Amino acid sequence: MPASSIKKPKLWLSWSSGKDSAWALHALRQQGDYEIAGLLTTINETASRVAMHAVRETLLEQQAAAAGLPLIKVPIPHPCPNEAYEDAMRRAMDHAKRDGVVAMAFGDLFLEDVRQYRIDKLAPTGIDPVFPIWGLETAALAQEMVASGLRAHVTCVDPKQLDPSFAGRTFDADFIADLPDGVDPCGENGEFHSFAYQGPMFETSVAVIPGEVVERDGFVFADLLPG
Repeated sequence: MPASSIKKPKLWLSWSSGKDSAWALHALRQQGDYEIAGLLTTINETASRVAMHAVRETLLEQQAAAAGLPLIKVPIPHPCPNEAYEDAMRRAMDHAKRDGVVAMAFGDLFLEDVRQYRIDKLAPTGIDPVFPIWGLETAALAQEMVASGLRAHVTCVDPKQLDPSFAGRTFDADFIADLPDGVDPCGENGEFHSFAYQGPMFETSVAVIPGEVVERDGFVFADLLPG
């Protein structure tokens, strides 16, 4: 049987809208082991925004369309107790199984506790966890992302770890060069979050511009607007 006719196992990708999720999509396509059947995103149902990243739902939809993939939205309350989050994710995994999905991918890089949490929570579902960019050295990875043409806007900054002036900036070579010592170039420790709008994982760029910068719940957010 020709390799092109072999049916690949179906996978969903956990999609935060940020650059690491986008790069995980790029890596999965290059690796070619799965049929990527959808992007799974948790949505703050009160604000209609991506949880944590605070990206408008309309921009998320444009991003998924640019990636050429279906978007699976998981509404969660705000604030969201952990039990509510886990209940929402259990329902999402039931949905995945009904759709024939056998694996769930994540864009995690090196946080062992986060990886183990995902493994533990997926274990009862029978859905396999996949970590396509796990263990990559983040300084080199950030440079590779930029060199590939990936661009993102910084949507959220933790001011305890990074100066608020970085909110709204473009993730590019200048951004990486300006990061202070001790800040991970990919923001893996939660220093910053982003919205990817251009790169090899997208068929077209997403038109987006940084808007007002506000402080809320101890974080600094740049409100991204459709361009």
